[in-house]
Amino acid sequence: MVLTRQGQDGIIQGMKKNIGHLIGSVDEGSIAEELNIEPGDKLIKINDQIIEDIFDFQYLVQDEHLDVLIEKSDGEQWLLDIDKEFDEDLGIEFENGLMDDYRSCSNKCIFCFIDQMPKGMRKTLYFKDDDSRLSFLQGNYVTLTNMSDADIDRILKYHLSPINISFQTTNPELRCKMLGNRFAGEALKKVDRLCAPGTGIEINGQIVLCKGVNDGKELERSISDMAKYIPNLQSVSVVPVGLSKYRDGLYPLEPFNSQDAGEVIDLIERWQKKIYNEHGMHFIHASDEWYFLAGRDFPEAERYDGYIQLENGVGMMRLLIDEFNEALEKAVSEHKNHLDCLNREISIATGRLVYPCIKDMAEKAMSICTGLKVHVYEIINEFFGERITVSGLLTGTDIINQLKGKELGSELFLPENLLRSGEDYLLDDVRICDIEEKLNTKVGISKCDGHDLVSVLFDIPEDELI
Repeated sequence: MVLTRQGQDGIIQGMKKNIGHLIGSVDEGSIAEELNIEPGDKLIKINDQIIEDIFDFQYLVQDEHLDVLIEKSDGEQWLLDIDKEFDEDLGIEFENGLMDDYRSCSNKCIFCFIDQMPKGMRKTLYFKDDDSRLSFLQGNYVTLTNMSDADIDRILKYHLSPINISFQTTNPELRCKMLGNRFAGEALKKVDRLCAPGTGIEINGQIVLCKGVNDGKELERSISDMAKYIPNLQSVSVVPVGLSKYRDGLYPLEPFNSQDAGEVIDLIERWQKKIYNEHGMHFIHASDEWYFLAGRDFPEAERYDGYIQLENGVGMMRLLIDEFNEALEKAVSEHKNHLDCLNREISIATGRLVYPCIKDMAEKAMSICTGLKVHVYEIINEFFGERITVSGLLTGTDIINQLKGKELGSELFLPENLLRSGEDYLLDDVRICDIEEKLNTKVGISKCDGHDLVSVLFDIPEDELI
């Protein structure tokens, strides 16, 4: 790697003051650090091209030779001549991850959860994004209604994938109705371009299923239509609509019952067998909520195709159970002396959906270690309503109110998905320290995986259980 820098003599004149992207952090030991690039500096150009957004940056920075124009915080401009390995990163993180304004959603979806939130929460929770760049960066699902032909051109040019798409239905007229956008059906044609022969673009799909709207024959049609996009379209998850208690004036939607869930699972598993026989992949997946609701066992690990839809709640419980059993076996075989001496009382709080599984795991651990006492508490979502059963939408207020006066032991553990990324407060702005103060106990955060759960229960470092 060759690094050279021009100082005062390399200043580029005549640049507009508002051009550039503010650098938020620089990785230790990176190319950027070696060149004395610092937080507060601005990236102006790469190879004499102005950077529009993260798409441009990710594409241009791959080259082996770069001329990078940086503006220092004092206004001085440096032209950096860099020779590096192909795909080697510069080690720069930007203040704005997109390097551009976020695109808000223009749809009026009948199932939108943001429309079902109460007033008075922090403003950022009401922002509806529908930005294809967030699909590439963070795995967000986009509807395609906010994407122009130029956006598709850039995705194809830069070969950006995977792209996550919210299909909901492949019936154009029904999609317009569900998304509240008269262009929503036409937007599906963009999938044809992304999946054209030779593009190599990978896509994951999602269907938010609404009872009496896009289920039954409509779901059958959608799966049949989407299967034509294999292999570009690698997976599709089917998740039940989330219904809070704040639905006054919104489209009348009903919750699914146990029989409904069984019918959805049967339809999906029938298509899984058909598609697996034809393509060697299961493709269409029911989220864990359907199996909870139907009272059925979760599929075996092989059916999840490598857990490609894990972030969408598909296979999370199967993976948790398998990891827990694996870590439990290792704890018993390699840490027997520790377990024999353990004297530990703790508590775990979780949502209604996974409570039975977590309780069973805790009881299994206590049967192995007589010195362990675990209190597992089911938190009912009073804030959004009892129909919301996932742990990630619990609030600090509900946790505090429902655990006051309960036996909590030396430490209360809460699931990691309660917290926003990089933050220490829950949806209702209650902080972890607030919960500790109100409940007069230490609060620990547990990852949503089986190895960590055994680590929490037995007080054994997680890396010794993997």
